[in-house]
Amino acid sequence: MSILGISPSGPHGPPIPGIIGNSPAMREVYRVTRRVAGSNASVLILGETGVGKELIANAIHQLSHRGKGPFVRVNCGALSESLLESELFGHVRGAFTGAVANRTGRFEAANNGTIFLDEINSTSLTLQVKLLRVLQEREFERVGDNSTLTTDTRIVAASNRDLMKEVRNETFREDLYWRLNVVPIEIPPLRRRRDDIPALVSFFLEHYNEVNDRYVVHMADGVMDAMQQYHWPGNVRELQNYVERAVVMAETDELTFELLPKCVTNREIPTGTPTPVSDLDSLTQELVLRGLTDGNDAGGEIHSSIVERVEKELITQVLSNCGGVQTKAATKLGINRNTLHKKIKDYGLEKPEES
Repeated sequence: MSILGISPSGPHGPPIPGIIGNSPAMREVYRVTRRVAGSNASVLILGETGVGKELIANAIHQLSHRGKGPFVRVNCGALSESLLESELFGHVRGAFTGAVANRTGRFEAANNGTIFLDEINSTSLTLQVKLLRVLQEREFERVGDNSTLTTDTRIVAASNRDLMKEVRNETFREDLYWRLNVVPIEIPPLRRRRDDIPALVSFFLEHYNEVNDRYVVHMADGVMDAMQQYHWPGNVRELQNYVERAVVMAETDELTFELLPKCVTNREIPTGTPTPVSDLDSLTQELVLRGLTDGNDAGGEIHSSIVERVEKELITQVLSNCGGVQTKAATKLGINRNTLHKKIKDYGLEKPEES
């Protein structure tokens, strides 16, 4: 199931299956998607967490001449550097401890198709050199092997961070950035296309009624207004989650305020999210949380020193709640472990023995 729905037809061309939204910002996304799909150009999809970057990547693949070939997704932020290299390029038997047999990598598996590199910003500089070679030369070696393999694979990458800012910070190679950023597609956050919310809610209601054998078909007065006024830091994925919860918990055929979390009805931080410094209002807290989890400059709307103070306090609280286990804390914060580790070092939160 998609998290965006079905796009409109009309002057912008035929619909893109799996994508909902008729706002001007989304119509521009459809236009560029259709335009670039027929080429072999690399595409860089930008947008916050939960906006549906993978759906656009899949649409590019399905609308291209590679549509009958494989569509292979790799979350670059979910694996360590060594594991990611093996995942992408494969390895030979004996390349490292545990490599008991040859393994085909994702670039081989995606031959004559499309590979989608999500969270490309999470890759190390060393791995970026190898990705650049695949982009330029269409060749690579499996880990532990000297034989060169070739691949005819289209690369679509995605990032929830400003890659040019990463280039300036020297954490992302500029030459790789320009190779990836042939055609950029920026997917707007849900708060910038609030007119699409009713259609999205209708789509999710229909879907979750069907899969849960429920019949929630009415909405109490004011509920839709509250949804359209909420900031949606988790974007469409957050909306999908709340609609599913409401359908499962509803005792009647009506979606009421009581079925929605308080963060939607009165802008409180969602239950389960550690509350940052108490002297900041809820909107400021939301901006800081969104800036941490999505990697965007959300905190630019408030003073940077306050953002850093709240972010440090939030990370400290979550680490404490998780007993200092970084992997668990990163999951609760909605960021990858490498990002959390960098934040811990930046804020001097490491234990003395770890320094």
